[in-house]
Amino acid sequence: MKRNAYICIDLKSFYASVECRERGLDPMKTNLVVADPDRTEKTICLAVSPAMKALGVPGRCRVFEIPKHIEYIMATPRMQLYINYAAEIYGIYLKYIDKDDIHVYSIDEVFMDVTDYLDMYQMTPVQLGQMIMRDVYEQTGITASCGVGTNLYLAKVALDITAKHSPEHIGELDESSYCETLWKHKPLTDFWRIGAGIAKRLQTVGIFNMEGIALASEEMLYRLFGVDAELLIDHAWGRETTQMSDIKNYRSRANSISSGQVLGCDCDFERGRLILKEMVDLLCLELVDKGLVTDSVTVHVGYNNRYNMKSAHGTASMTVTTSSARRIISYAVNLYERIVDPFTPIRRFNISFNNVVDEAYRQYDLFTDPVEMEKEHKLQQAMLDIKDRYGKNAILKGMNLQEGATTMERNRQIGGHRSGD
Repeated sequence: MKRNAYICIDLKSFYASVECRERGLDPMKTNLVVADPDRTEKTICLAVSPAMKALGVPGRCRVFEIPKHIEYIMATPRMQLYINYAAEIYGIYLKYIDKDDIHVYSIDEVFMDVTDYLDMYQMTPVQLGQMIMRDVYEQTGITASCGVGTNLYLAKVALDITAKHSPEHIGELDESSYCETLWKHKPLTDFWRIGAGIAKRLQTVGIFNMEGIALASEEMLYRLFGVDAELLIDHAWGRETTQMSDIKNYRSRANSISSGQVLGCDCDFERGRLILKEMVDLLCLELVDKGLVTDSVTVHVGYNNRYNMKSAHGTASMTVTTSSARRIISYAVNLYERIVDPFTPIRRFNISFNNVVDEAYRQYDLFTDPVEMEKEHKLQQAMLDIKDRYGKNAILKGMNLQEGATTMERNRQIGGHRSGD
């Protein structure tokens, strides 16, 4: 029986490596951090170069945490540039592996099922991984690392733990070698899907490594973690039942779209209402662009941490299924005014449209004028056409020009960071 073979490839310190290459510098020798110099020293570095990691600087530290004696270049984030690099590198992957056998895990990391490619290339999984990594470096100058495993989990662990100790930046594991070499590895948080919370709960029962999980009472683990214990036990033995076909065939039972932002400074209740309306308006345009409608909106508002206030959270079910900004904003504002404390400074917003379906399922209530709704829909489509042609800030609403509005600045960002355009 043919043994499965998976590859997990990660682009090392991706954002920082791109910035180094754009400057003609070697990321293995150059101290560089990707962070916005216009923000405070508390801002998180998006990436640090491998050279800085070698000096003990963590990859996601805050600027003020970098030791003062280390000299470094601070590169302003350019998210569109990183997306362009990632797209080029994905094109390189496609030279070797079909898209149906590739799962993009993040902008800088992919899984590949290479089981059926080894005979064609007359290579081992390690040799195939090395060939792809070499091509990525020759074409883009970006160094990659690679994990090889007999299942998805082992490929990921081989990447995260084993490859770090390999001069060739590649690691390989099967169930047997995993138990032999990593059962006693610490800390547990180095392993995929084990966070600080899970590790802390395991420590309370005297478990500090994967061997401890594998040999522990399953009844006790199910009592601690419920159904999640099954995955924990499987991973302790190096087992993983999910295959690439399962990922590709997965369809969510319910669909939603969401948007969130963390403000650079506190805002009051009135400005918060304006920001909420802007965010809902942009999400409505996204609905129109994708040909979707919704019947429910969720608002989550977080206060400044120093006030120790529980976040405001609520959902409003609508009497219509629509993409109308006018209707959805009305529901969202009413919800906001009902759940948000008017005297506590706000720092975070998250808006979600729930039960999203195709616009063919649009529904009206008795108070809806279908003609007016159609006019608004056509206006939204016209706005999208203008934005696509001339840029997101080519057409704005009056509220976007009010003091405290954030849409214009957010339109210049990707993922909350500067696009670089």
